[in-house]
Amino acid sequence: MDTLKKNLNFVGLTLVILGLIALRIWPHRKAAALAAVVLGITALAVYIALNISVLKDTLRRKSFLYSTNLVLIVVLVLAILVLLNSFLSRHNHRFDFTESKVHSLSDQSIQVLRNLEQDVQIKAFFRDGNYGRGKMEDLFKNYVYYSKKVKYEFIDPDKNPGLVKGYNITQDGTTVLEAGANENRITTTTEEDLTNALIKVTRESKKTIYFLEGHGEHSIEQAEDLGFSFAKDELEKLGYMAKKLTLALSETFPQDCSLLVIPGPQKDLLPNELETIEGYLRSGGRVFFMIDPETVSGMMSYLLSFGVKLEDDIIVDTVSRLFGGDYFMPVITEYEIHEITRNFRYATFFPYARSVEAAEPKPEGITLSVLGKTSPNSWSERQLDQKQVTFDKDKDGQGPLSLAVVATVEPKEESDPQTAVGRPADEKPEPPGEQEGPEMKEAEETPAVDTKKEGRLAAFGDSDFASNRYYNLSGNGNFFLNTVNWLTEESDLISIQPRTSSPRTVQFTPSQGRMIFFVSVIILPLLVLVLGISVWLRRRSL
Repeated sequence: MDTLKKNLNFVGLTLVILGLIALRIWPHRKAAALAAVVLGITALAVYIALNISVLKDTLRRKSFLYSTNLVLIVVLVLAILVLLNSFLSRHNHRFDFTESKVHSLSDQSIQVLRNLEQDVQIKAFFRDGNYGRGKMEDLFKNYVYYSKKVKYEFIDPDKNPGLVKGYNITQDGTTVLEAGANENRITTTTEEDLTNALIKVTRESKKTIYFLEGHGEHSIEQAEDLGFSFAKDELEKLGYMAKKLTLALSETFPQDCSLLVIPGPQKDLLPNELETIEGYLRSGGRVFFMIDPETVSGMMSYLLSFGVKLEDDIIVDTVSRLFGGDYFMPVITEYEIHEITRNFRYATFFPYARSVEAAEPKPEGITLSVLGKTSPNSWSERQLDQKQVTFDKDKDGQGPLSLAVVATVEPKEESDPQTAVGRPADEKPEPPGEQEGPEMKEAEETPAVDTKKEGRLAAFGDSDFASNRYYNLSGNGNFFLNTVNWLTEESDLISIQPRTSSPRTVQFTPSQGRMIFFVSVIILPLLVLVLGISVWLRRRSL
């Protein structure tokens, strides 16, 4: 009887704990669980009633006071932890301690997410066994962390045939993004594709990029090494439309022209073409010149009027030998500060290139920026008739050399006689009343270029770097896309660099592995347990 009287508190406490556990595990058997809890509370009450005098004496002991203080401290620490956890759950922040930040989003993706103005619903059709589902879910969690406008759900195609048919899903791993009436879908699990799909689905309309032809330029329809079909495909992935343009028989640009690309002409442009391009550019248009060495000599004086100096040379770079190329493939590894090169860390290769410099003094209304320069081991070879090139300090220019320049052109005043795109300076516009019939209709189709918007141009001393042969070489393709996106003012489309993780592994022998296991899993926890019990027993004996 005395034993039961002394240990009734442990019996009651055990019954309460077992009852609560049973209530959690078997919620459908509430009666038995609640009976155990009630019985346990009753046992605790009986214990207090039978041992009231002993408990009063215990309350007066110093050991009880110490124990009470300890309990209060533990309760206080637990309360602080609960409050801290509650606060952090509402205002959480993630930290990525990996060297290459493989678990973080790029700055471009974060900018896109923070600028979202409408809700985006994402439906990811992944089977439960799809290995890409985990990676995609991690991406979604990162996107939701930066924008509450992104909502996502995973759908198992095998369990939801109705949704599969409704969305016309034909491939496992398809992700559908919806924003209003717009829809876009991807079948990959990369951040770059997901962010670009997000941009496309929230964009009002597509921008059109025209590639000039008729002078021996690279063709966007050509799939061979010298073609630009890879560049066209990548532009379409970003939501652009790529078209061809023959300007020789026209004095105006298409209404939807957002950018004109001149990819390596082999023959000089006609005077009326140059005049049309100049009118377009000075009226807020955008042009991307890619001029190869020993071609289109007339372009040198033309670009000089915009402050861009094309040199009649070939860049020789001995550093390119380190990357497996010959001396005529200059390499850029260091870039100047510009929106195009922000966070750009890849080397770019320019096979058979000429130097392009910012002219001094700069023309009025022109702002020039150099994007990158070659290494100091390069030089500007100006004796082009030699079979074997050598550096001549008296005739050649010592590196580093620039081969990529961008410029902004201030808009013209509205009173300028050449405000209309493609109209020669000495041609006067007809009065509105004199335009009739088809002529009036043709005038209405003239593109309404914003005369208050600055013009932008980029001039590169090579076009082959963006051809199919070299597009995927290191950062060439990304550099091309970044330049296009800057010209079209789509800065949030600046190409996202893939994150790569370096392997961090440690090799152990079987003996070392067993030693680490026993020390970390058995010995250290057991030591902590023994010390804790000994301290508790010692304090109880006080």
